[in-house]
Amino acid sequence: MKLFTYSPGGVHPEEEKLTKDKPFVSLSPPAIAVIPLSQHTGASNAPTVKVGDYVKIGSVLGTSPQFVSAPVHSSVSGEVIAIEERVVPAGNKIQSIIIKNDFKEEWVELNSLRSLEGVKPEELVKIIREAGIVGLGGAAFPTSVKLTPPKLKAIDTLIANGAECELYLTTDHRTMLEFPDKVIDGLLIEMEIVSAEKGIIAVENNKIDAAEMFENRIRERDIKNVEVVLVKTKYPQGGEKQLVKAILKKEIPSGGLPLDVGVIVQNVGTLKAVAEAVFEGRPLVERGVTVSGTAVSKPGNYIVRIGTPVSDIIDALGLSKKLRKLIFGGPMTGIAQATIDAPVVKGTSGILMFGEEAFDMSPEEESPCIRCASCIDSCPMGLMPTLIDYAWRRQDLKLSEKLKATDCIECGVCSYVCPSNRHLTENIKKAKQGVIKQNKIEAAKQAAFEKLKAQQEKKRAEKEAQK
Repeated sequence: MKLFTYSPGGVHPEEEKLTKDKPFVSLSPPAIAVIPLSQHTGASNAPTVKVGDYVKIGSVLGTSPQFVSAPVHSSVSGEVIAIEERVVPAGNKIQSIIIKNDFKEEWVELNSLRSLEGVKPEELVKIIREAGIVGLGGAAFPTSVKLTPPKLKAIDTLIANGAECELYLTTDHRTMLEFPDKVIDGLLIEMEIVSAEKGIIAVENNKIDAAEMFENRIRERDIKNVEVVLVKTKYPQGGEKQLVKAILKKEIPSGGLPLDVGVIVQNVGTLKAVAEAVFEGRPLVERGVTVSGTAVSKPGNYIVRIGTPVSDIIDALGLSKKLRKLIFGGPMTGIAQATIDAPVVKGTSGILMFGEEAFDMSPEEESPCIRCASCIDSCPMGLMPTLIDYAWRRQDLKLSEKLKATDCIECGVCSYVCPSNRHLTENIKKAKQGVIKQNKIEAAKQAAFEKLKAQQEKKRAEKEAQK
C-alpha cells in the first residue's frame, strides 16, 4: 500500500491511543434520556411529540422541512416527561425531549432493503435522511445533503475517512476492525447514489491492522472499484481538505468543498450507520464513543445511546481519581464541559476525563508574539495565524477576510505550537465567525436593495404604460 500525506503543516503530538485494543461494549441505556432537537449543522427541528406521549426506540421526536437538517429519534422506549431547554456539549442550551425509560426496549417497526437492485438514488437518500444520519466524525453535517450535490458537481471519487488523527480517540479504529463489511457496504451505497466510479478507504499507518482487514474483505468480496490507501500518521491528517490533497493531489479552492473537485469524504462511522439504515432500517439512536483519560476507571470504546447524560457514563464506569477536566471530543478540537449533565449527541466521538495532574487548571497567560513563525509553518491550510489574530484583536474584519480566516478548519495546531501561549485558534475562530456574519449582513442589504430597485422599476414601468 502506498503512503500518502499532505503538505505543508501538521504536527506529531503524543497520540495517547490508550483504548485502541479495547473492543466495543454496549452501555446500559439511560433511565432518563435527554434528546436535543438539534444535533446537526443546519435548521433546528420542531418537536413531533408532546408531554405524556409514549414513544418507542426509533420514534421520530423532531423534524424540519428545511433541506439542511436531520430528524432526531428516541433512543429508549417510555414516556415523554418534559420538553425543555437542556445544556448540550457545545455549552449552550437547546430545546430537548426528556424521556423516562421504561426499559421495555420496544422498537418501532423497521423497514429495510435486501439489495440495491432497482432502488433509485433519491430513494436511498430519503432513507438516509429519515434515519437522521449525520457526519459522525464531529461536524454532524446531514449526510443526505452531502449526497445531494448540485447537478453541475459530478462526483467521481468517494473517500472513507479512517484516519482518526485526533488524540486519544479510537472509536473509528474499532469500527473498522469490528464492522468492516458495514463500512464497505455504506461506501458502496453512497457510490451508487452519486454514481462515483471509485471508492477509497483511507487509513492512517498507525492502524495497519484495519487497513489489512479492509484489503482482505475487499479481496474476498471481489470488489473491483474500491482500494485501501495508507496516510501518514500526522495531525490533522483526517481533515477533508488534507485527505483530498494527500491522496488525490487535488487542491480544494478557498471557501470550497470536496465536491468542488469531484470528491465526497465520509467518516467510517457514518458509512456504517448508512449501511444499517438501508439494510437494517435502523435510525441513528446510538453510536460508538471512546471514553478515556487519566480519571476514568474503565477506559474503553462503548456503544452509547444518544441522549445518555455523561453523569450516567461516569456512574457506569467509575472514576479513579477526582475529575478536574471533562472534554467532549478530543483534546485538540474538543470542548471542555462545565457540567456533567450534557448528553451524548450524534457528534460525540469521545469523552475524555482527566484528574488534576493532567492539566494546569489556571488559565494560560499570553506573552507577546516572538515572530517565530511556528504557527505559519504548522498550519495545514497554509494560513498566517499570527496575522489573523492581529487583525481580530483590532476588529479588522476586512483584513481577516483578506487573510482567509474563513478557510481555518479550527484544528488547534497554531495554539498547540505557539511558545507564547497566544490564543490563536480561539481568536481566529472569532474572526471567522465575524467575517461570515458580516458577509451575511452585506448579502441581506444587497438583497434588500435589489428588491427595492425591482419595485421601483416596476412602478416606473407601470407609470410608463399608463401614459
